[in-house]
Amino acid sequence: MADFYQSGSIATLHRLGRPNLELLEQELVEYAKTCPIALVLPCLYSELEGPALDGIVEHLKKIPYLSEIVVALGHASALEFRRAKEYFNVLPQDVRLIWIEGPRIQETLYLLVSQDIDIGLPGKGQSCWIAFGYVLAMRRSKVIALHDCDVVTYDREYLARLCYPIANPNLRYDFCKGYYARVTDRLHGRATRLFITPMIRALQRLVGPNPLLSFLDGFRYPLAGEFAMVTDLAWTNRVPGDWGFEIGVLAEVYRNCALRRVCQADLSDQYEHKHQDLSADNPEAGLYKMCVDIS
Repeated sequence: MADFYQSGSIATLHRLGRPNLELLEQELVEYAKTCPIALVLPCLYSELEGPALDGIVEHLKKIPYLSEIVVALGHASALEFRRAKEYFNVLPQDVRLIWIEGPRIQETLYLLVSQDIDIGLPGKGQSCWIAFGYVLAMRRSKVIALHDCDVVTYDREYLARLCYPIANPNLRYDFCKGYYARVTDRLHGRATRLFITPMIRALQRLVGPNPLLSFLDGFRYPLAGEFAMVTDLAWTNRVPGDWGFEIGVLAEVYRNCALRRVCQADLSDQYEHKHQDLSADNPEAGLYKMCVDIS
């Protein structure tokens, strides 16, 4: 759903016409020689049996520019971890599977807690924090891309458009947020449309012009689970541990990054993923919990 509108202070890279994926990937292969790219996949074991991950893995097999893939596997038993290793073993890239509930990771987290280091709450944010730490410690990659494992409409262009603004040294961006159309036979993106955007704009009316609120309001889809960044930014960003992960990352980008180094890219004509239940009567589940954590 392309347009030409530029959203406030955030440079918006539109998806116009039919992009040449082969040319895009050829350029990324060249850029990756001096700017290696790591892909981080926060993944629940249940997603291995879902409708999306098989398709994601099939597309990842054909992507030539990734130096490493780091899968942060959560909610998995020892047997499920072994099954996940076999599942991701088909990928030709250098793949590392981090078992979040495994004894080595849990011992490391316990050590951090014993030294009064806040490790946050278990969840996507903590899993991504651990995966980022692995990528940074290995020092093999200069760009980190991240996306979820429940994207039913995933294809190679989706990842290429996310990585390209950061990997291309001529563009000089440090952070790229993904966005996309959320329309089928109904409107999706309920938490953004009905909560985040109205709340940000209500706060702007209450407190007047505010640079952080204007920054957040400039993103087409601030709750999108996809972004790419340079590893230098990953060193300095703090990572929230709950449903506030996406908004928290944007707040950290605002704190640590010049606005001219931030962009958002239209990744796909259509996007479909796992939808959360409303859970109107339960603040510990579904969209209700999501909105509580975000606020």
